[in-house]
Amino acid sequence: MSAVVQSIDTSATDEREQTDGFNLIIDALKLNGLNTIYGVPGIPITDFGRMAQAAGIRVLSFRHEQAAGYAASIAGFLTKKPGVCLTVSAPGFLNGLTALAHATTNCFPMILISGSSEREIVDLQQGDYEEMDQLAIAKPLCKAAFRVLHAADIGIGLARAIRAAVSGRPGGVYLDLPAKLFGQVMDAEAGRKSLVKVIDAAPAQIPAPDAIKRALDVLRNAKRPLIILGKGAAYAQADDAIRSLVEKSGIPFLPMSMAKGLLPDTHPQCAGAARSTVLKDSDVVMLIGARLNWLLSHGKGKSWGDAPKKFIQIDIEPKEMDSNVEIVAPVVGDIGSCVAALLAGMGGWTAPPSEWTGAVAKKRDENVAKMAPRLMNNNSPMDYHGALGVLRTVIKERPDAILVNEGANTLDLARGIIDMYQPRKRIDVGTWGIMGIGMGYCIAAAIETGKPVLAVEGDSAFGFSGMEVETICRYNLPVCIVVFNNDGIYRGTDVNSAGSDPAPTVFVKGSRYDKMMEAFGGVGVNATSPDELRRAVNAAMDSGKPTLINAVLDPAAGSESGRIGNLNPQSKLKKK
Repeated sequence: MSAVVQSIDTSATDEREQTDGFNLIIDALKLNGLNTIYGVPGIPITDFGRMAQAAGIRVLSFRHEQAAGYAASIAGFLTKKPGVCLTVSAPGFLNGLTALAHATTNCFPMILISGSSEREIVDLQQGDYEEMDQLAIAKPLCKAAFRVLHAADIGIGLARAIRAAVSGRPGGVYLDLPAKLFGQVMDAEAGRKSLVKVIDAAPAQIPAPDAIKRALDVLRNAKRPLIILGKGAAYAQADDAIRSLVEKSGIPFLPMSMAKGLLPDTHPQCAGAARSTVLKDSDVVMLIGARLNWLLSHGKGKSWGDAPKKFIQIDIEPKEMDSNVEIVAPVVGDIGSCVAALLAGMGGWTAPPSEWTGAVAKKRDENVAKMAPRLMNNNSPMDYHGALGVLRTVIKERPDAILVNEGANTLDLARGIIDMYQPRKRIDVGTWGIMGIGMGYCIAAAIETGKPVLAVEGDSAFGFSGMEVETICRYNLPVCIVVFNNDGIYRGTDVNSAGSDPAPTVFVKGSRYDKMMEAFGGVGVNATSPDELRRAVNAAMDSGKPTLINAVLDPAAGSESGRIGNLNPQSKLKKK
């Protein structure tokens, strides 16, 4: 007998499902709840953006990587999750790197993901398309930097980036993805198992009991205590505990600009309008999530007066202590845990002497009363105070709106004039005091919170990211931009005494920024008086439509470098 052997084709059943780098990156992001990407498409990440969008990730496409990076950075601040920025290689990476360095300096969690050239070509400097050793360039400017070469390591790479961005003192992280990685193929089941869901990425760091007791002892013995709240306190989202600590202590508090609203600026203990007095006359200062950097004159010098000072500092980073002056009571830990421990240890608490709190309140009320008439003027063209008086009322009537603010005079004056009522509603230039954050912040604030956004922009500051008004219109975001237009940087009145070119600080006279917004389908308004400005801003906030208001200011309004003109170097030679 002969057996009949039947041939069976098993190749179809043996072929296992596969995946690739594109899908593994998307799956890793989604697994960790990172569902929004800010970026600019191009080689080699265009298809990745399309695929991520198709997979349910929101992909916001910008006109410039720096604005996308700033959006990702402030998304991190608002959500406590790393904001994700996606760029192309080399120049696109460099554009995003400015925002990554900004995020690190400001302690915002952010991940910059950039496509890059192939290692073997970069290392031999063989001239690849947009060739650059991006990892080496990024390392000094961020908290951590990683490169992923194999698809099987994508899960670990993203997990390390997330943990680095949010743990301890938050910051920026760079993740380098060479072009070949996206197309790498591997077994789908093995790929799924290689993904990592990050557990407890930012664990609580409990302060030492001795540190809490030491801090409370120093505070208890103070005659003229002061609490300074920094943006780290706002980031912590320990709002109720911080409010309880301030109110139980009875101590005047001074909010730094992005901490405004943790307690309302109208709170009876708020010393914002008496800043000079409390810095100069206090004897014990407790810093909560604030650093003694240039924004606080490094804790010494003329602005701090001659009264001896003792400093208590709450910070998650031990190296921050004693950075400028001696910290007699360092409290190291996350702000939520530290404030909770302080509250638990206070017991029965005696309020500060009424001589101190009364003096602070008196100075505050005097300064508020002195400012009030200046905010009520209806001059045309407008000055800063008349225009900001209008916006102050808008925010008072709409405390849930998010205020974005940048510029020189526009920033300095708005910070003191516009009261905030809720936490994390004021976002601005931060530690570096830079310009260019405006439109990126507006977009991320609208996307991440769903709240209406009011941007108060100097005309110079707006120019850094103004093209993003098209992005705002494209996504139909509820953003109202007010450009304070005084025809120049600081002022529009400088004259070039040596030639026919305009002075370096002067812009085109009578510019109409509102026409830019109209060009993209948004609403543009030209406002020449506070009354016109009031009507236009209220209409924009009511409608939720993308709006730009060109607020015409007196070209002579403004001072050199705003309130930090003292930082300009001076020569002993006479100016010609």
